[in-house]
Amino acid sequence: MERAFVVIGGLLGVGSLLLTCSKLADEAPATTAPTHPAPAATAAPAGWVADVAGADWALRQDAIRNDPDGQWAVDATASSSLAAAVDAEVVGPYAVVGPYATDLSNVPSSPKRATGPPDVDHYGHNQNAWTPASLDAGIEWLDLTFARPVHATGVRVRESCGSGAIVKIELFEANSAPHTVWQGLDPTRELNYLEVRFPATDYPTRHARVTLATNTVHGWNEIDAVQLVGKP
Repeated sequence: MERAFVVIGGLLGVGSLLLTCSKLADEAPATTAPTHPAPAATAAPAGWVADVAGADWALRQDAIRNDPDGQWAVDATASSSLAAAVDAEVVGPYAVVGPYATDLSNVPSSPKRATGPPDVDHYGHNQNAWTPASLDAGIEWLDLTFARPVHATGVRVRESCGSGAIVKIELFEANSAPHTVWQGLDPTRELNYLEVRFPATDYPTRHARVTLATNTVHGWNEIDAVQLVGKP
């Protein structure tokens, strides 16, 4: 069954906050010319638009973090991980020694770093995000489990480095094949969310998979957090 969906890209919309000084179309024209020319419009202070955009971005991030219908992943696995490839503490795929031996969530760049709420504050490589093992290798995936099953209406993926490489999002029904809820070109740029919305699933789910084509965006492609949105 095909489902309609909406992808929200560019969460920094500031248009509604910008003022306009243009005359209304149906306003009556002046009957006489002014004695003196009207003063030129004063430009907004330098950095004003950037400040508005920054405030808008922060408010949107906070709204997503505190969405009562959203839940963050509690467990994750992946096709590969930079942690397993280059971390000196790793002696095999996710087999670790030293300070990480009893708590895999602390392994830098591992899939576990994509669980819980966002904890990456700046765009760029960060060990608090999941990072695939190789640059530009092609298809990679991140499998996520959530605490409670819901009839999902959305998925939000917070990309923190190499944004724009996601090509597919799937949800899993219990003991069933995955359902593709979105597939396409990822419009995300910088530190932001790929936000996909769709009609409520007719099955409960607590399992999602995010697939990337890492060869489409050069460099490290990293995911900070994933949120499943829906109601029981």
